[in-house]
Formats: sequence, C-alpha cells, structure tokens
Amino acid sequence: MKKEKITVLMGGMSAEREVSLDSGKACAKALTELGFDVTSLDAKDDFIEKLIKNKPDKVFNALHGKFGEDGSIQGLLEHLKIPYTHSGILSSAIAMDKLTSKKIFKDAKINTPEYLVVKNLEDFKKSKIGYPCVVKPNDEGSSVGVYIFNQLKKSNEDTVISLLKKYNFLILEKYIPGREIQVAVMGSKALGAIEIIPTRSFYDYEAKYSSSAKTKHVIPVSMNESDYKKILDTALQAHNTLGCKGVTRSDFRYNESDKDNKIYILEVNTQPGMTNLSLVPEIANYYGISFNELVEWIINDASINR
Repeated sequence: MKKEKITVLMGGMSAEREVSLDSGKACAKALTELGFDVTSLDAKDDFIEKLIKNKPDKVFNALHGKFGEDGSIQGLLEHLKIPYTHSGILSSAIAMDKLTSKKIFKDAKINTPEYLVVKNLEDFKKSKIGYPCVVKPNDEGSSVGVYIFNQLKKSNEDTVISLLKKYNFLILEKYIPGREIQVAVMGSKALGAIEIIPTRSFYDYEAKYSSSAKTKHVIPVSMNESDYKKILDTALQAHNTLGCKGVTRSDFRYNESDKDNKIYILEVNTQPGMTNLSLVPEIANYYGISFNELVEWIINDASINR
C-alpha cells in the first residue's frame, strides 16, 4: 500500500518562527513513526515552488503567527487544492484578529473582558478602562507584544508609543484577576482544561516556551463541577462560533470571587503549539490520547474547503 505523502509546513518568518520549528519537528517525527512519507518544509523564500514540486497528499500546518494562522497559508493551500490541517481561511483570519473575534464573542454572548481600540497615545490617555489593564497587538500570537500595566506610570505611555510604531493599532483590555485556564477542543468535543501558574508576572512568551521559566501546569483543574462544565462548553461554543476546525486552544481567565461573571475568554488559538511544553498535547495525554495519536487525528482530519 502506497504511503500517504505529507508535507509539514513549519518555521516561516513570523515572530513565532522558533516555536513553529519545534512544533514542526515534533509533528514530522510523529508522522514518520506513524508510517507516513514525510517532508519538512520551512515556509520561507521559494517554499511555494518546493511545495508544488513535493506534490503532497496533505499538508500538516505547523506554522504559528502571521501568515501561518491568519488565513494566508490557508488561502494558498485552498488555491493549490492541497488538503490541510486546522482551521480554514475565514476562521483563521477572525481568530487571529482580536478585535473582530471580540466583537463576535460579544454578539454571541460569550463573556470577554471590556476593551477598546488604541490608535494613538490620546486614545490610551483618555481610556476609561482603568488599572490594572492589558495592552496587546491586534494580530500577534504567543503573547508577543503583550504588557500588563498595574498602575499609572509615565513608562506606560512610552511602551504604548513604542508599540504603535510597530502596529497600526492596539487593544486595551481590562485586566481580569484570577486564574489562567486553557481549554483544548478537538473536532466537535471540548477535550479538557489545564491551569497555568507562571512564575513570571503572566503567561508570556518566555513562560510558554522556555523550560527554565518553570511554569506550573496543573491538570486536572481544581474547580467546581458546574464552572468546569461551563468553561469547556464556552470553549466549544467559541470554536464553533468562529467556524474553527481541527484542534484549537482557548485562553480563559477564571475569577471565582466574581459572583456574576467568573469566566472570561481572552482568545482562540487555531494553531496551538505542538512542542514538548505545549498544552494541547498535555491535555490530550491526560485524557489517554498520546502525542502520536493526536497528530494522526489531526492529519486524518485534513481537507480543503475548511
């Protein structure tokens, strides 16, 4: 029987290149062990020519960040009619665009922190959001460019000015105290949740990807049964509302001292990490799904018209 040809797209040119290379290597190894004919391809330079030349049966998308999870690579693969993993063009673009996804969450009655758009320093200075607050780029992943301001300081304005030189606009968000909960969704099911307790000020890029950061992962999550069910249901609702496919990971803040609104969704990640420090494989493993089984499910789910 002829082996199915898989090209693993990884690397690329986003701020998350190194993480993507790690994800890609881990997934390529798993696919090889599963018996597929695997080619790894760094998505830079003339990779499109190489991809066409490879003539893969399917693409495993292990890219993170811009181009990899914003609908761009998905559009290319749809054009080339090569089945691929994870979410399609529109859902990828929406999930990557924090402003658009937040508007959709609000319309769908999915609780998300109060926010506003910052296009210039005046917008920030006139904000009624108050402190503490979070400022972040609209379309970066892995907490790139995210800052928490705990109090009024001149340095906050300097940070905003610096970010605005790099990004067209920023999202200013009310900081929600409480616990950091992440939920994995696999197809039509919310798989489970994990709690993140970073030793740093928050779950930033360093905490996510540096083994020296010693971020504590807690599974199972200690939470009353009704709240646990609600956070899983909300993750699945967000996945479906944005039209996502395959595997996603949703980020939540859980403030159990708030009687009215305990659960706040921050964002949905359509290309969750697949490294040895990544959360979706850890959640899957806890529920009896090995890394190789997870990768096999993801590649078997690949299609076009996603």
